[in-house]
Amino acid sequence: MDKRVYLLTIVSFVVGMVELIIGGILDLVAKDLEVSLGEAGFLITVFSLVFAIAAPVLLTLTAKVERKRLTLLSLVVFLVGNGIAVFSHTYGLLLVARIISAASGSLLVVLCVTIASNIVSEKYRARAIGIVFMGISASLVLGVPIGLMLGNSFGWRAPFILITILTLLSMAGVYFLMDKIAPKPSIPMKEQFRTLKNHKVLFAQLTSFLFLAGHLTLYGYLTPFLKSTLGLDGTWVSIVYLIFGIAAVVGGGVGGILSDRFGTKPTILTVIVVFALSIFAIPYTTFALPIFLVVMVIWSMLSWAITPAMQSYLIESAPESAEIQQSLNNSALHFGIAFGSLVGGIVIEKSSVELNPTVGGLFIVLALGTAVFSMVRNEMGIFSSFDKQRKNAG
Repeated sequence: MDKRVYLLTIVSFVVGMVELIIGGILDLVAKDLEVSLGEAGFLITVFSLVFAIAAPVLLTLTAKVERKRLTLLSLVVFLVGNGIAVFSHTYGLLLVARIISAASGSLLVVLCVTIASNIVSEKYRARAIGIVFMGISASLVLGVPIGLMLGNSFGWRAPFILITILTLLSMAGVYFLMDKIAPKPSIPMKEQFRTLKNHKVLFAQLTSFLFLAGHLTLYGYLTPFLKSTLGLDGTWVSIVYLIFGIAAVVGGGVGGILSDRFGTKPTILTVIVVFALSIFAIPYTTFALPIFLVVMVIWSMLSWAITPAMQSYLIESAPESAEIQQSLNNSALHFGIAFGSLVGGIVIEKSSVELNPTVGGLFIVLALGTAVFSMVRNEMGIFSSFDKQRKNAG
């Protein structure tokens, strides 16, 4: 397989890391810019929201631009966005920086997937796309602990300085190692959304949305939760995030293994149920750090264990629009991140961060309902198709 795929994975990792890198240092940002924790959390919300919306729009607008050139232009804009973040001394300016980074970053992720599928032979295409998505999922998991460690040591702007440096290196890699790639006709947005008329697909996408929303309601505000309920200092918070990140990355691999061995449906349902139990249990474990860590490891492992199973389920459910469903699922995940971080901020503002796990758990229960409905619709569709074939045969 073409080794340049790993360069694209690095680019996707750098882009994805910006989304949640601010999550572990919300208190530092809030204190420095003199805003509330909820307002600081909105910096995650607006990024995820723009990220989810911008990709299909920008991809349509730039359909005729050569792919290598477009990637470099997007990296330049991404660099500018993070540069503004470094020098932001007001909340409004940082918000603008997040919007610029999100819009350019969303296009970069799609371009990384597109280029990866073009530079490898057909037999390696699925693996190449999977490797690029590993970079994205790893960044979402590791972004917070990296941001937390740098932020606590050097200030909240330090993570954005790191992103700026990594973006410059990514630009050099793309410029010197990538060949020109002619653009392909893009799929109109109307045609992409038309696939959601299939109810089993629609409710599967809703499951991803609700699952990530429930997760981010707590995870987006884990730092204030750890400090207020467990009384942890910056060093211990960093350790907890590191454990969480490692467990989540492992969980993604475990989810793929479980899906292959037991099937997508049992894996999805089991993960959702156990995840719900773990997030509901978290507030009752804060009296003892070891017990909390055990439950947190389960919670973190399952947070990304559902992703490979869900993506496989979407391919099984709608093989004729598999690529579109992967793109829409990526948008659903980011809409979930945006909505969950928004709800989490509201809970903190109106009540207490101690309530965030319970509110997040309620979204997971809804996710279980949409998953079951999708699978029931799937089975109903199969039986309906079977009945029609039997009638036609008769």
